[in-house]
Amino acid sequence: MAKVKSLKADAYLPKKKKLSLNASEVHEEEMMDTKRKKKKRKMEIEEAPVQVPHVAIPVDDKKQKKEKKRKKKQMTEQTEISDSPCRPEGTHELEGEEDLSPEEKRVLERKMKKILKKEEKKRLKAEGETSEKTETAGPSAPQQALDYLTCWAETRTKWKFQKTRQTWLLQHMFNSEKIPDEKFSLLLEYLEGLRGAAKDTTVQKALALVEESGQAPEDTVVQQRAHRAKEVIQLLS
Repeated sequence: MAKVKSLKADAYLPKKKKLSLNASEVHEEEMMDTKRKKKKRKMEIEEAPVQVPHVAIPVDDKKQKKEKKRKKKQMTEQTEISDSPCRPEGTHELEGEEDLSPEEKRVLERKMKKILKKEEKKRLKAEGETSEKTETAGPSAPQQALDYLTCWAETRTKWKFQKTRQTWLLQHMFNSEKIPDEKFSLLLEYLEGLRGAAKDTTVQKALALVEESGQAPEDTVVQQRAHRAKEVIQLLS
């Protein structure tokens, strides 16, 4: 009986061993599948491109800032080039000025005031130069003195005594470059009526020139003045 049981037990041994071997193979196949999946997943991760996180920049804000900067630059250039850079009080704002901040508007106003001040200085300077040119556009002092002498000789009715003109003639009467010979002859006639301190001063000056000519006999200019001086001394003595 025991032998029969032993045989029965042996009969079942191959089946158990076979079952045990099948389970081991299945387990190994599962392990292999798992490894293949892990390896495949790893390769996919390594081959996948690295994505850098993209920081989104608001397109509208960027364009708005760029446009704002461009308008500010354009406004500054326009104010510098314009003949009237500063807009009068109460007029409309410049193009693009509404986009500026209060601080930027204050800076722009200061620049415009400086430009206006500079333009005002230029205008005043130009007006001053124009007025000076207008004043000097008339006859010069020598010409006025000679015209005064001519008027005395030719149109005595319109002539009027002017001490300034007479003083200029007396100071330069011995200079042939300032008073030509034809005018000097008229001046001699004019000197006939000379009286007082003006007459004495003229005679003293003429005597000094004659004395100077003796010390420089070769100087033609000095000799020419001395010649006129002698005529004056002869006339007034």
